[in-house]
Amino acid sequence: MDSCSSVITPEDVLESLMNDGTIDALRLKIINQLKANEELKNTTIKMAEQSKVLNTPGAEKQTKRELFDALRQELEAPVLEKASKSVWELILDSNGLGKEISEMVEKVFSRLSGREPPLFPLPDGETHTNKEIENEKEKRKGKEWANAKQRKGEFSLLIKEKEF
Repeated sequence: MDSCSSVITPEDVLESLMNDGTIDALRLKIINQLKANEELKNTTIKMAEQSKVLNTPGAEKQTKRELFDALRQELEAPVLEKASKSVWELILDSNGLGKEISEMVEKVFSRLSGREPPLFPLPDGETHTNKEIENEKEKRKGKEWANAKQRKGEFSLLIKEKEF
């Protein structure tokens, strides 16, 4: 894609995420986190235990298939609603999966637009690029080298003083 002549759309970013398998990987993470969500499991179990279907006289005489179908009809919507809320909490979590999603989208957008992706966000919302990080590392190396030379000089001076 020529970044100079076209605008990167959300659809472009989404298509790239779908094509490179990122969406499938995110879906799998969400499913695994839902499966591990004890609160959601316990709520679902409680809903089943309190269901009208299972607590109706004569329920024990119904076949497993009849009970399953009736339970599904009664509980499917409320269970899916709770699961949906849990998924949105995961997606919007600014410290977990939500942060990961934002970083992936930013990385793909930067790649598609031909810009260097930000490495990490700053408190004020700005970001450092890899070049800025490398420049900072070089500055630090220079300072460390200067400090090391200064310490070596001080050490040499100390040794000379001890010799006299």
